[in-house]
Amino acid sequence: MPILLSNLEAARRDAILNAALKEFSGKGFDEASTNVMAREAGLSKGLFFHYVGSKQDLFLFLYDYCSDLIHKEYLALMNFKEPDLFERLRQSYLLQLELLRRYPWIFEFQKLSAPTQSAEINKEMERRQHEKQPFCYEAMFGSIDESNFREGLDVEKGKQIIFWANVGFTNELLADLQNPDASIWDSDSLAAKLDGFFHELRKLFYK
Repeated sequence: MPILLSNLEAARRDAILNAALKEFSGKGFDEASTNVMAREAGLSKGLFFHYVGSKQDLFLFLYDYCSDLIHKEYLALMNFKEPDLFERLRQSYLLQLELLRRYPWIFEFQKLSAPTQSAEINKEMERRQHEKQPFCYEAMFGSIDESNFREGLDVEKGKQIIFWANVGFTNELLADLQNPDASIWDSDSLAAKLDGFFHELRKLFYK
């Protein structure tokens, strides 16, 4: 983390990071506006650059920072040995929600992969993505206890349908969490919503 940014109080630092994450996630590197980022963070443009350096420095720092955070506070904490698919998915959601509470656009930002107009950025991103361990479908849906599924069900097709349902649910949840007017960060309410979703899926696919 740039020294000046790391020395900031957490609230101001996160305001800068979230403003940048939101702008880069929505527009990509080339079209993202540092003017918008500075305004969203509540800073003058001069002070904004004083803290973050260049737009390129900020973009690459964010990628590394988010990758490290996702590994430490999500993937490293996941119990991929949990045999029940829905318990595994529930655990995944709860860990992701803790990250989203702090950085609502962190996962959207991590999806950026399109080449930019900067050869240096493209080279750095290619190197980072080559080194990164991908999180894949098999990690979440592989090695589960398939005896829970209903008899006669094509388990692989069933898992694919569950995956699609989770993509839809995740997109809906993200849209809610990224709404600045939304007040849905009550942990009990979110857990209840998750449990209701998985309860219905269990009825459809389990014995």
